[in-house]
Formats: sequence, structure tokens, C-alpha cells
Amino acid sequence: MEPDYSQRPHAEKMSASRYAATRLTTLAPAHDKVANPLTLLRMLNLQQWLFFLVAFFAWSWDAFDFFTVSLTVEDLAESFGKTKADITWGITLVLMLRSVGSIIFGLTADRYGRKWPFIINNVLFIVLELGTGFCSTYNQFLGVRALFGIAMGGLYGNAAATALEDCPAPARGIISGMLQQGYAFGYLLATVFARAFVDTVGHEWRPLFWFGAGPPVLIIIFRLCLPETNAYLERKRIREEEPNAAKVFVQEGKVALKRHWMLLIYMVLLMAGFNFMSHGSQDLYPTMLTNQYNFSKNAVTVTQVVANLGAMTGGTLVGYASSIFGRRLSIITMCILGGALLYPYTFVSNKGVIAAAFFQQFCVQGAWGVIPIHLMELSPGSFRTFVVGTSYQLGNLVSSASSTIEATIGEQFPLPPKGKVKRYKYGLVICIFMGCVYAYVILLTFVGPEYRGRNFDVEVDEDMAEARGERKLGRDSVDVEKAGERRVE
Repeated sequence: MEPDYSQRPHAEKMSASRYAATRLTTLAPAHDKVANPLTLLRMLNLQQWLFFLVAFFAWSWDAFDFFTVSLTVEDLAESFGKTKADITWGITLVLMLRSVGSIIFGLTADRYGRKWPFIINNVLFIVLELGTGFCSTYNQFLGVRALFGIAMGGLYGNAAATALEDCPAPARGIISGMLQQGYAFGYLLATVFARAFVDTVGHEWRPLFWFGAGPPVLIIIFRLCLPETNAYLERKRIREEEPNAAKVFVQEGKVALKRHWMLLIYMVLLMAGFNFMSHGSQDLYPTMLTNQYNFSKNAVTVTQVVANLGAMTGGTLVGYASSIFGRRLSIITMCILGGALLYPYTFVSNKGVIAAAFFQQFCVQGAWGVIPIHLMELSPGSFRTFVVGTSYQLGNLVSSASSTIEATIGEQFPLPPKGKVKRYKYGLVICIFMGCVYAYVILLTFVGPEYRGRNFDVEVDEDMAEARGERKLGRDSVDVEKAGERRVE
């Protein structure tokens, strides 16, 4: 039997005892019949594919721009006469100010449409990447990267909404997984082009940033050729039926806060766990390979590339599987498997660790592949861009100290030094840290809701109906006890 994608779940209206009683029953696999991946991908029409592609390219290049600093820390430190720790403040500022960008651009996109905030975002990428390349002092560098953090924070929610709002419901899982892996793809691109431009064509590290300003021009042209999403246009039409569309938008915000405030807090807590999971498994890992296990730079590069290939594979496959087994069960399964792989991932000291890295990141990013659509389905319809982007970026802010925490704890477990180089048991620390993070994500996912297959159409959005003073917009509301909080089967 094909799943019914028309109903809207109402966990918010359930009693606490009823909700708690459904945590285990709703986790059971739905056993829905889901078409094979090729059939699902053929469900998208040309416009929907173009929406996905422009979102994927923008998200990939957003990641590329972020990693340009990570990959040139030593060069930047030498150029500005600072320590490596000083340069990493440029990374920290980006992480700290992402939430500002998600709030500004998220609210703007929900009010005025996805298209122009997306374009402005990419214009800022061009200006700020060029600006980074022309910085002549350390203070200029910090200032430009702080502004870049605001720009970077504004893109994720918009990209998710652009790619998924009009996507056919059965195909959302696999498209979500493909979209999320734009981040790993951007890292791979940054690695390749850093090798191509840094210290090879003159001007030291600067050509990498100058080059980074180029592709957003093409992304802007691409987006200019596309319209607004149909989901947003329909919501805009409903708002403009009222005398004051802005007043309706404000009222929608009040309704969303009143009805979903607990869910919004949950989403931030969930994203904190997910970001701890990715940063905790990735940020200090190259240091572990070189410092603890004496890997060469080439060996570290190969391991990182293979790990990211595992990430892209896992994100796509698990995103697809989440349409069959459910969002929560897919996330929990990946966390359990990732936990089981922690020992080889952190304690194998030879090149065999490459296989462990592939499968560990398969699990980490496999869980992440579910996130774009999971957040979209959980979010209030009127504020999808804002809620998805801000919950993600606030979680990122909370987890930004992951590498610092691991490095500080690592210093409590010294190893015999190699010459003048101090060595530490970073593998032990990463293993313990990630074990705790996996346990946290499993627990939070288990107790949380899931709205798989949620209908994104505005005519079934009860928040919009309440904001306009109506009980319904066209279709009858779904019976609460019938829909429950189940995965809309």
C-alpha cells in the first residue's frame, strides 16, 4: 500500500502521556512500498530538478568558501605574522555569526520569497571572498570573515526550501540526502583547488579566494532564470487576499510561536547534537592521524578524501532509506552503527584506518542526509526557511567548541614526544567524545517527533488558517486522534 502523503500530523495537540506512549510504536518501520531510486528521481519535473541543482551548487560552494580558511591556516598565519590559533579566530567568527545570517535571511525569504535573498546571499559571497583575497592586515581579515559568517548563515535554510518545497513527497528522502552532501562535495572541491592554486600561481594563498568569488556569478545567473517555488507563491497568494499581507505574516509568527515553541527548542537541541557529531568526528581527526599515528600529509589527504566519499554515499543512501523506514529510525540506526565503528576509526594506526574512515563518515553523514527534509517537515509552514536555517546554525554555534574541547582533554593523555613535538592520545578522546554524542543524538531522536510525508500545501496549514481567523482554508482538518503523531503512513 502506498503511503498517504496528504495528512498533517498534530503531535502538539496530544497529551504528554499519549505522546510518550507513542515514542516506541512510531519508531517501528512503516514498511511502506517506496519506488526504486531511479523511479523517484524521474518523478521530478524539469523545474524541480533545476531548483534542486541551483540549491545544491550554492550549498556546495558555501562549504567551499568556508573551508578555504581551514585549508590555508599555516599560509595565512605566515602572511599576517600571527599564530595558527589567531587565524582560527577567522573560523570561529564565521561559526558565531552564522545564526545572525540565518535570522536575517530566513525571515526575509519567508516574507518576500526565496529568490532575491538567495541572490543577495551569493552577491555577498563574491564580495567577501574577493575581499578576503585582498586583505593586507589581520584585523581586515577578521572583519571580512565575520561578515562572511552572516552571509554563510543565510544560505542553508533557503537552499533546503528551494530544493524540497516543490519536490514530490515520495522523492523527498533521496533528494534530501543528495542535497546535504553538497557540504562534503564542497570540501572535496576546496581540497582540490587549494592544491591547484595555493603557492603554485603566485600571490601565495590569495588566488584560492579570488577563484572562490567566480562560481557564485554563475549560480546567480542560474537562479535569475528560475521563478519562485510554487509552495511560496501559493502562500503569498493567500496572504495577499487580506488587506494587509505584512500583518498576516506577523500574525503567522505569533501563531507559530504559540503552537510550536517547544518543537523549535527541540530542533535547536537536535541540531546541536548533530553538529557535535560532525565536528567531533572530523575537526581533530587529521591532527590525530599526524600527531598520534605519524601519517604523512599525503596519507592524511587520501584518508580525508575517502572519508568524504563515504559521507556522500551514506547521505544519499540513508536519505532514500528514510522514506522506507522513517526519519527517526534511520538516524538512530546510523548512530548505533557509527558508535560500533568508533574503535577502528580511532585506534587503527595503519592505512587500514582508511576503510574505517569511509564507513564512519558514511554513518555520520548518513544520519545528516535525513536532516534537510526532517527539519522541513517539522518546521511551521510559514517560517520554513527561518526555522530550518536558524536551528541548524544555532546548533552549529553550540558545537563550535568541539575541537577545542577535544584538544584540551587530549592534553590530559600525553604520549612520548617525537623530538620537540608533543604528542597526545587524540584517538582515545575522539572515541569517548563521539560515544557521548551518539548517545545524546539517539536519545533526543527517540523522544522527538516525526512528520514524514507532511503536506507542504498552504491550504492544509492550520497555522495559516488560525492567523487569518479561520478554522480551515479549503480542506477539512485532519482528525487529531486519527493522524496522531505517526509518520503519516
